[in-house]
Amino acid sequence: QVQLVEFGGGLVQPGGSLRLSCTSSGIIFSIYHMRWYRQAPGKQRELVAIISSSGGTNCADSVKGRFTISRDNAKNTVYLQMSSLKPEDTAVYYCNANYVSNNYWGQGTQVTVSS
Repeated sequence: QVQLVEFGGGLVQPGGSLRLSCTSSGIIFSIYHMRWYRQAPGKQRELVAIISSSGGTNCADSVKGRFTISRDNAKNTVYLQMSSLKPEDTAVYYCNANYVSNNYWGQGTQVTVSS
């Protein structure tokens, strides 16, 4: 059974930092491309960052320079380091694992940026 479990969400003040983690089980983690998505209330889910199986990364323009995606294949875990957080970063953040036609989602973790 495949599971993706996110950790690390919470309430943070503007300008603060959070690190999200997503730990997987039931898949050969190292061959999967990993993505972080987010969905704010009333908005469509949007891609935040991607890290390929070979380690190449890319981020949405809205988070470039503030968010960093990384992975630890030994721990079957992908991370999203978020800095200089803004109220508009408030959303449920989802982890996604993709390999060919195999596509899996975590349950999401809430990030709220507010003073």
